Amino acid sequence: MESQLAWRDEYNIGVDTIDREHQRLFKIISKLFAFSDEDKKSQWACQEGIKYFKDHAVKHFAEEEKYMESIGYAGLEMHRHLHEGFRNKTLPALEKELEEMDYCTNSVDHFLGVCAGWLIGHTLTEDRAITGEGVSKWVELLPEEEHEALKKVIVQLVYDMFHLESQVISETYSGEKFGKGVYYRLVYGADQEERCEIFLVFEERLLINTVGKVMGIETGKLDAMLINAARFTAQQFVGRIIEHLPDMDGYELKEENLLTYEQFRDVFEKKNLQVSLLVDTGAGYFSYCAIAPHLLKKGVAVPIGAENAVTEVEKYLMQKQEEPVKRKILVVDDSITIRQGMKNLLEEDYDVAMVDSGVAAIRCIILDKPDLVLLDYEMPVCNGKQVLEMLRSENSFAGIPVIFLTGRTDPETVKNLISMRPDGYLAKYLKPDEIKKKIDIFFETRDS
Repeated sequence: MESQLAWRDEYNIGVDTIDREHQRLFKIISKLFAFSDEDKKSQWACQEGIKYFKDHAVKHFAEEEKYMESIGYAGLEMHRHLHEGFRNKTLPALEKELEEMDYCTNSVDHFLGVCAGWLIGHTLTEDRAITGEGVSKWVELLPEEEHEALKKVIVQLVYDMFHLESQVISETYSGEKFGKGVYYRLVYGADQEERCEIFLVFEERLLINTVGKVMGIETGKLDAMLINAARFTAQQFVGRIIEHLPDMDGYELKEENLLTYEQFRDVFEKKNLQVSLLVDTGAGYFSYCAIAPHLLKKGVAVPIGAENAVTEVEKYLMQKQEEPVKRKILVVDDSITIRQGMKNLLEEDYDVAMVDSGVAAIRCIILDKPDLVLLDYEMPVCNGKQVLEMLRSENSFAGIPVIFLTGRTDPETVKNLISMRPDGYLAKYLKPDEIKKKIDIFFETRDS
């Protein structure tokens, strides 16, 4: 993880016994942060530390609730509900993931990010409210019946869109960072100028595992193409949720932004939320948060400029700016063996994306133009010839180089290939180093 969790004086609520317990929990998490940066030998330490944190947190919750009861705290029931949610839903889900993923870095980062964020948010708001130093952030949550109905809609949508069995692991997500993510803000408005702000957070690996696969794109990293594709996915997802919300009948999308994490967190510091769910899909985390129209009327929303999206995308794309920019090659072949073989052969020197059909190739090219398309000549439904014809018919894509991949080199096939005027063809039976050499020479020739 990126940083340690340090105790600050602002976390004190003024009750010595509770403050000491909070400091102890912070120390445990801070040590776990340090453990997670070490290699595999720290696994046992992580396991024991996480178990200790859980046991201590559960014990602390019970003691804190006794104190609130003793002073007749009016917000006891809501506070107890928050404890129960973290103890009975969030922690077990995080523990299960840790065990299933053998305490890998992603699972440890999830645990630490969620726990650290929850602990800070809970201490600064809910715990400080006990002594009158703060105000609860969850006084505007949807009624329980409506909350449950919305959760069911979201879980079903995740399954319908991505074929993933998901579960809500927190009903009071506080904006904590659970790994690399993409943060979207969608503003919906009605004729009467009422609006609702909805925030979706997609973990990076979730986008790779879902949006990429739905589009037929095989990649191991988040790039501009996936970020743009995720924008439309976010719109579709929220649009389908709105269909189930009678109070939002007539609302339409008015504005959208890609946010930095800091901008996203600012929302939680300044606004109460009506819905704030954290969902584990098994392929990565995402969150759904909403500020209802009546909550927005209570204050002016923080303006967010459209340039933020550009800035954030650039951050993603320039994370490895010291490395030379690689040419982008799109491999189109219905054989997974050929696709993976090409990727293994070329990925050291080229940025390789893979799709398994002509239709997927067109979608991919529209979103992110490659420098070269390696196109299987014989594919079902939409073959190489049809893909090439579509590309050549559009001025925007006509200049994209296309080299056919073929398993046949008989005179008749070669004649047909040449007649379509591709930028070349490669026989699949060639030795890997020969294929690599021909592609290198192709780019060298174009550059000269």
